[in-house]
Amino acid sequence: MPGPVRIDLVADFVCPWCWLGWRNWLAAKKLAPDIQTEVTWRPYELDPAMPEEGAPYRDYMKAKFSGENADRWKAMRTHLEAAGPGAGIDFRFDSITRRPSTINAHRLIRWARGQSAKKADAVAEGLFAAFFRDGKDIGDTSVLADIAAEAGLDRDIVTDLLSSDRDKADVREEANFFRQLGVTGVPSFIFEGQFAVPGAAEPPVLADALRQAANLPGHE
Repeated sequence: MPGPVRIDLVADFVCPWCWLGWRNWLAAKKLAPDIQTEVTWRPYELDPAMPEEGAPYRDYMKAKFSGENADRWKAMRTHLEAAGPGAGIDFRFDSITRRPSTINAHRLIRWARGQSAKKADAVAEGLFAAFFRDGKDIGDTSVLADIAAEAGLDRDIVTDLLSSDRDKADVREEANFFRQLGVTGVPSFIFEGQFAVPGAAEPPVLADALRQAANLPGHE
């Protein structure tokens, strides 16, 4: 029996396309139900220079998408708000007040994936929903501890870990590895370490990529 197709999902939790891409992936798997998969969440910081206390969201976005880029953000937001419901997502950009650093969110999912893929997936969903639906600061330790507990992790242990610098360097080293590999935007789905599908591709596109990966040597 061939083993599961391995997918590295490079993502950041303040990236709305990443939530949409994740939901599209879940739909894609239903289009190829006979293929087993093993997804590993990989870190990517859209803004590695963001201080850990974060920044006011509106000020940050205004500076990032000012001038000619203002229309670009407006178009992206319109597209995301229209596409979200079809993927079961309720984007509420107006509820976001803080643009957080995501280093601690990436540490959390690293610890979750050390326990099980199921817990890692639950943490990812919790992070996306907390930020884009509930407007919570996912750089805040108590928010992250709540997400961890809901995903089945030990809240007290996670709180202690977050109060330390545990795995920060490892997370950033891993993120840099994928940058050096050529990942310049997220989400990015890397199949069997051999080819990638960038962006929030539609479910049929991801399903086709999954079938292609399943036919690579070792999976036939």
